[in-house]
Amino acid sequence: MLNKLALLLTIIGALNWGSIGLFQFDIVATIFGGQGAIISRIIYTLVGLAGIWCISFLFRDDAVAHHRTNEI
Repeated sequence: MLNKLALLLTIIGALNWGSIGLFQFDIVATIFGGQGAIISRIIYTLVGLAGIWCISFLFRDDAVAHHRTNEI
């Protein structure tokens, strides 16, 4: 469950960065009252922590995924 939450937050962050890069529009800042608003800063922090957590996906053993594929 934690992996899916981290991945979801990372995707949200990626979409936000994409909108900043393409349109110079920060979705999080717009919704929550600017980049300096406490809720925006919390969301940015959670997205950053989720990104750090997702780095671990690169180094995990694929045995679990392989095991699930063989069960089907």
